[in-house]
Amino acid sequence: MTRTTAPLLALALLAAPAAAEDKAFTLHARSRVETEKGSGRTHALTKEVRWDAAKTAVVVCDMWDKHWCPGATARVAEMAPRMNEVVAAARKRGALVIHCPSDTMGFYKDTPQRKLAQAAPKAEPKVPLQGWCGLDRVKEGPLPIDDSDGGCAETLKNYKAWSRQIDSIKVEPGDAVTDNAEAYYLMRQRGIENVVVMGVHTNMCVLGRPFSIRQMARQGLNVVLVRDMTDTMYNPAKAPFVSHFTGTDLVVEHIEKFWCPSVTSADFLGGTEFRFRDDKRPHLVIVSAEDEYKTERTLPEFARKHLGKDFRVSFVFGDAKERHALPGIEVLDTADVALISVRRRALPKAQMEVVRRFVAAGKPLVGIRTASHAFTAKKGEKLADGLVEWPEFGSDVLGCNYQMHYGANLKTVVRPAPGAEKHPILAGVGAGEFVSAGSLYRTSPLAEGAVTLLVGSAGDVKPEPAAWALEKKCRGRVFCTSLGHESDFGQEAFATLLRNGIRWAANLPGDVK
Repeated sequence: MTRTTAPLLALALLAAPAAAEDKAFTLHARSRVETEKGSGRTHALTKEVRWDAAKTAVVVCDMWDKHWCPGATARVAEMAPRMNEVVAAARKRGALVIHCPSDTMGFYKDTPQRKLAQAAPKAEPKVPLQGWCGLDRVKEGPLPIDDSDGGCAETLKNYKAWSRQIDSIKVEPGDAVTDNAEAYYLMRQRGIENVVVMGVHTNMCVLGRPFSIRQMARQGLNVVLVRDMTDTMYNPAKAPFVSHFTGTDLVVEHIEKFWCPSVTSADFLGGTEFRFRDDKRPHLVIVSAEDEYKTERTLPEFARKHLGKDFRVSFVFGDAKERHALPGIEVLDTADVALISVRRRALPKAQMEVVRRFVAAGKPLVGIRTASHAFTAKKGEKLADGLVEWPEFGSDVLGCNYQMHYGANLKTVVRPAPGAEKHPILAGVGAGEFVSAGSLYRTSPLAEGAVTLLVGSAGDVKPEPAAWALEKKCRGRVFCTSLGHESDFGQEAFATLLRNGIRWAANLPGDVK
């Protein structure tokens, strides 16, 4: 071996692992796991998976040039350039790209990509393939949105408006074009084990087509949905009366629960996930882990009713088997605002670091009821190794001085604090008194700069702050209330207070109501 060839060989050996790495996808697959059987609540858990690109197909579902619904046409056009980048990145690594613009095969009849799909030999599927696979009411139940009107916010009649796939998604040599079972035959021919689905619409074609999620999952293939490269046919004037984008989030969650995990375009391109320009919702993460006040039930109901139009909402629930754990808490890293309803939990160090990181970033925070003693274990409780507490969270972050509470036998009467009536958080709450079934917390004295909004009294004891707002130059807005008993959520005054407090903390413009 010469002096010249030895360094070249060494460089080649060093380069080999990088080349192999380039042929694999590292995906962060998010799925839903029920917190406990029959609860109806799920942990959103993300798992890193690696897929061989050569055994992966990317399916582009019905990204047509035009849709009968103008809003759908506009969103496809906005999303398509980013989708083309994802497709190009996958193709470069060796994935098979299958374009599936249904009902437009005449446009592609003489192309090599169409002939490639047609040439795939028929293969016997594990489950018979259908032209359309509808809702499986046994496996998945109803969809979380009402799309019975066709899902278009504009009043138009359904008609075939499309003639081809949108131009901004390129059909390149080596790709395939089909709208039927040929996609599956081609996958079998190529030894495909993994399927990446993107396109429109989640509640319709992305679930139902013969090349899409329901049918590919039933064939035993590993399937993921690219959740930021999709859309939904949903009209906000229909139930559950949330924003169009929240409607999409709800269907994605449904897919994660019943069919397959989801990933984002950032797994293929780096950076951050795609968001439509009109999707201006702050990301609110609600953390619920307490045993007394049922906020794991009341907060999701509250969010569906009051927050779906203005917020993108994620939930983190306590672990049913391990008290001191918050599965999925990593979602706080992407939050714009957080709501904490936690009681006496220590956490594994890595999970507590996520909470500390959120606070250190100066992001807005809302605390209700037991948040004042969220991360302090019960007195005398022996903690397992690796668990850490944050006893100063209530005082240093929420601005209160929790010193237990008065007896539950004392009726708690709540009223606006003198001089606070015009604070935006109290808009619509009313100037009169209301009664909470929860015991009165001892929260005083509040931190310097905290503004008392509501005071609570119980019998002859000294009144205590029951809701307050805090702004610091080094930290985002904080709204906190010692209210939050299960029955409080049935009172319009409390629901208005909490809705306003979240909006104020997030600094949403306009009316806080």
